[in-house]
Amino acid sequence: MLDYKIVVLGAGGVGKSSLTVQFVQGVYIDSYDPTIEDSYRKQIEVDGRACDLEILDTAGVAQFTAMRELYIKSGKGFLLVYSVNDESSLQELLALREQVLRIKDSTNVPMVLIGNKCDLVEDRVLQPADGIKISENWGRVPFYETSAMHKTNVDESFIDVVRQIMRNESLEAQSKEQELNNNSNTNPNTPQNGVLNSQSPRNQTQRTTSSSQSIQQTPIQHKNSSINVSNNNGSRQKVNPKPLGKVSNGTNGNQSQPKKKKKKSSCTIL
Repeated sequence: MLDYKIVVLGAGGVGKSSLTVQFVQGVYIDSYDPTIEDSYRKQIEVDGRACDLEILDTAGVAQFTAMRELYIKSGKGFLLVYSVNDESSLQELLALREQVLRIKDSTNVPMVLIGNKCDLVEDRVLQPADGIKISENWGRVPFYETSAMHKTNVDESFIDVVRQIMRNESLEAQSKEQELNNNSNTNPNTPQNGVLNSQSPRNQTQRTTSSSQSIQQTPIQHKNSSINVSNNNGSRQKVNPKPLGKVSNGTNGNQSQPKKKKKKSSCTIL
């Protein structure tokens, strides 16, 4: 099961707690009670994958900015909420987004822009076009107008940010795998699947040595040869030559010579 932490950010009174409770418990909270920090858990299935979500409902007042930084550091995805009947709440989101990008040190952060309280038609001061414009300025961040009272686009907003987290993790895994493959191809001595590359210099040296040993151990074979000798009468006679004498095993290594027979001497006495 995938564990994701989602952080809900926005000015005070925009309906962050109402959205969170409606998504987690399916209940609408009508009363307003300023939140310091509330944490909720919900298990859902997104695209066939089970997810365990921890949702942090953060404070909207300025004195809790230090705590907000801790939430942003630990968060995987973010819901940035403003109210359609409060123009200043949208302007406050601009600074919140910059804070998220700075702390996460990335411009590719899973994020959803939410214009809440769209059911307050008569009190509306911000139109959908205002939210769309901000979304485009942020690089087409997904934008929803929601109603916690009628549960309009509530589930869709949370599921959208979960999908973004899953997509980012998949891309990161592919990037790491590609980097490992590139490193393996660059270094031929890097083991692949536990086997050393057969083309490595070490293996080539071993094969060369084995080949030379095989050549040295192969005996040289001589075929019997014959010599044609001419006699005095002009005829030719085939003679098989005698083998050479064996090499002596002595230290001097000289070839043994056949013993010469001593001739008997004779003399005549006058």
